[in-house]
Formats: sequence, C-alpha cells, structure tokens
Amino acid sequence: MRRASMIGMAVAASAVTAAALALLAPQPSLSQTGRAADAATAFDRVASVMLSPRCHNCHTSTNFPRQGDDRHPHLFHVTRGEDHGAPGLPCSACHGRTNNAASGVPGADEAWRLAPRAMGWDGLSIAALCRQLKDPQHNGGRSGDQIIAHLKTHLVMWAWSPGTDHRGRPRTPPPVPYDDFMRAAETWVHTGAPCP
Repeated sequence: MRRASMIGMAVAASAVTAAALALLAPQPSLSQTGRAADAATAFDRVASVMLSPRCHNCHTSTNFPRQGDDRHPHLFHVTRGEDHGAPGLPCSACHGRTNNAASGVPGADEAWRLAPRAMGWDGLSIAALCRQLKDPQHNGGRSGDQIIAHLKTHLVMWAWSPGTDHRGRPRTPPPVPYDDFMRAAETWVHTGAPCP
C-alpha cells in the first residue's frame, strides 16, 4: 500500500515538473499562431483553385491535355509535344487570343500552352502540391514572388472567364473568386509558404 502511494506521488511530481517545464518553454506568440493559421487557410483556398479543372486540366502528368469539368482527354487525340503541342499542331493552331464562342475553343490573351510534365498535379495530396509548388525543379525555377507574377498572367486569369464548351455549356470557373484567390496566394507566399 505504501509503495503504491509512493509511486502515485512520484507520478504526480513528474506531471507537475512536466507542466512547469512546458510553461518555461518558448511559446509561439499569438501573432505567430495567427499567421500560421492564416497561411494554412490561405493555402487551402489556393489548392482548391489549382486542383479545379480549369487549372488542373493543363497541369496534368499525362501525355495529353485534359478538357471539361470531368477532365476527359483532349479531343482529336492532341498529345504533348516538344514545343507546346504535337509536331505540326501547336496549341495555337486552335487556341487563339480569346474564347471562340462559335466553336467553344478557349483562348487567352497569351500563348495557350500545356504545363510541362514536371508541373503536373495528378494524384497529389494538398501537402504534396504545396511541396511541389515550392520546388524549383517542379515550378519552373520560380521564387514565391515569381509564382505570384505567374498567377497574374492572362493565361491563369482565363480560368475565371472560361467561356462555353463546344455545346454552348458554360465552363465552371474555379471555386474561389480571382481577387480572393490572389489574396490567399500572396498571404501564403508572404508568410513563408508553409505546407500542411
């Protein structure tokens, strides 16, 4: 009985010591905790856009671009080529500087192109997508500010005015309005681009 009592006292003393040490350990400030929470929330918003069909269809790991909200393979057996399209059939052969309402072919005021295979996001978790976006070997050698600059290009901005498909059905824009997306991306980058 006495031994049980001594063990109980030792356990209680250990708990008190651990609690005291925890209080003495450096604690993140409320501003650091808030910034980390802001960064995590911001990246969740960024990822929801990047993994939506408007971005993900061109950021594919396949040998072909994808189309539509269902991400089906590109019509006409278009495949990845050395110079943004199959030999003799660059993306610009069909994709112009604006959406073509008559044919449903999308276009942007910039050269239409498929992201390199190293920038494909197929099968990535949100955490893996985050790590890939920060990796110069998988992001075109871009810094955080250069990623922000890329997100301001006409090609990226097209996603929020995607026009209609070949049947006249409106394409679904990303789930976050563009201005909110950009605020989230800038928050994520400027808080150190932490990954979940």
